[in-house]
Amino acid sequence: MVDQRIEKLAKLSVDYSVEVKPKDKVLIQGIDETYPLINELYKRCLQKDAYPTIIANLDVQYTFFKNAKEHQLTFVSPFEKTLAETFDVAISIHCEANPKRLSNIDPAKMRLRAAARKELAEIFYRRVAEGKLRWTALPFPNNAAAQEASMALQEYENFVYDSCLLSKPDPIAEWKKINKQQEGVSKFLNKASEFHIKGEDTDLAFNAKGRKWINSRGKENMPDGEIFTAPIEKSANGTIRFTYPGLHLGREVEDIKLTFKDGKVTRASAAKSEDFLHQILKVEGANRIGELAIGTNYGITRFTKNMLFDEKMGGTIHMALGNAYPESGGVNKSSIHWDILKDMKKDAKILADGEPFYKNGKFLI
Repeated sequence: MVDQRIEKLAKLSVDYSVEVKPKDKVLIQGIDETYPLINELYKRCLQKDAYPTIIANLDVQYTFFKNAKEHQLTFVSPFEKTLAETFDVAISIHCEANPKRLSNIDPAKMRLRAAARKELAEIFYRRVAEGKLRWTALPFPNNAAAQEASMALQEYENFVYDSCLLSKPDPIAEWKKINKQQEGVSKFLNKASEFHIKGEDTDLAFNAKGRKWINSRGKENMPDGEIFTAPIEKSANGTIRFTYPGLHLGREVEDIKLTFKDGKVTRASAAKSEDFLHQILKVEGANRIGELAIGTNYGITRFTKNMLFDEKMGGTIHMALGNAYPESGGVNKSSIHWDILKDMKKDAKILADGEPFYKNGKFLI
């Protein structure tokens, strides 16, 4: 018997997050371990008179990076391009059988592969901005993720499903409430231009005049809970030190410290995997800020090494190096979009046009 919470997650995703309509072409992707959720999503899409297609992602990434030559690393399948250009809705399930499987792969290979996929990323983000593609990313708890989060599987399942508000009688109604609450903050921030982040080893200023602060309310991620924008590309100046490790392609980069001048990273250090950090920054566009966001989900109270949850944590901010979301007005383009997290709950604040609106992890407005 399927866990009822999986059924509720599928319904929440199809009916609310991406609002599947009759005759929508829907792409559903996940590893074989996520079959229970894939099946419920597939069923719900059929019930909505849509055309769902399933692609099972077999775990061959280690084999690829270990054996691929340069021309294979830079090859992009025309099939993937067709997918990016064709589907109306994309539902991705975030679940890995082994999050550490690429830890010993040469980061230069990963950088080459990421750079080659820039066009796919551009197609995806352009279609999203144009309203031609609706997408969402969903969690599926497994033992590997539970272990990363230092929890038992049952404990982790409860954490995952509760963070999506599936324990509520009507999760869709709950996310609509959050939407309304966050809309006021977004409107306030959209009136400001100059922003200043202050905290431990952090003094960073940027301009977002004319950019849009987006209210993330359970549409493109589940769970959700953030308000984000794209700083003007050449405006960031100062230094930021991140509290939590940066997680990318199975690597953990600890104690990241970045210095910006006129929007570009001029100095970067890390206590662990610093070489990997520098390799990522060499990818075109990855040395600029694509996103600056404030986490608003106070139901997520611990770091789990899964950015689908961690970046939403109330009392934190996160910065994405690389590609900007066009809907926020950002124009920085990159095959990289790497979110890195900073705790703001102690001796920290954010100012808008010189006035503090956020202090020690809480909004003052």
